[in-house]
Amino acid sequence: MSGAIVIIPARMAATRLPGKPMAEIAGLPMIVHVWRRAVEAAVGRVVVATDDLAIAGAIELAGGEAAMTRPDHANGTLRIHEALAAIGSDADIVVNLQRDIPTVAPESVRAALAPLAEPEVDMATICAVITREEERTDPNVVKVVGSPANLLEEDANILRVLYFTRASAPSGPGPLYHHIGLYAWRRAALERYVKFDPTPLEQREKLEQLRALENGMRIDAAIVDEVPLGVDTPADLERARAILGQR
Repeated sequence: MSGAIVIIPARMAATRLPGKPMAEIAGLPMIVHVWRRAVEAAVGRVVVATDDLAIAGAIELAGGEAAMTRPDHANGTLRIHEALAAIGSDADIVVNLQRDIPTVAPESVRAALAPLAEPEVDMATICAVITREEERTDPNVVKVVGSPANLLEEDANILRVLYFTRASAPSGPGPLYHHIGLYAWRRAALERYVKFDPTPLEQREKLEQLRALENGMRIDAAIVDEVPLGVDTPADLERARAILGQR
């Protein structure tokens, strides 16, 4: 995937877990674990985009590459767009990997690129079947609502996304899909997205990916086997320490 780049947007601010990217896990800052997973995915160059010198220093000490960005970006997508220009990359595919999923499997990063084999897909993401009953109604668990991208395939592993929601949807029997915040953008689609204003459903659900759908962009989601642990609270951090401490 020589035409791809992975950019990890990382700001220090976090309401529930201050200083989250630099939180220690198995002897290393969390952001270094995320960077390592991206490198292990081997899809292309990996850069951490940050507004914090401590984060940049930790990545450089680990042997990685960091790009300094402005502190006032409203979301990670805008931060990766600035970093992309700053580093002079000509990659055709831009992967946005969240700073707080240190247990993400490299295979899941690679899976996010699969939907882009279809030329009409503007951006791709990943999801997994919800297996814990309480997550079906948890508003903190974002759901992907979609149909098989190829309706002729009985065992489709890629969904054409119709909506993202914090509600329990769709209704009726059948699986619900947990959205995993990892995106693979076509470069041209990213350039279009950053020019859009915030949209009504995006603001209502507080989900930036709805801005793309509301502006007619096509998003497909590859189905993966597991949901990586997202670290948002001190309890999540302890779970991550337990998981990564065993590796």
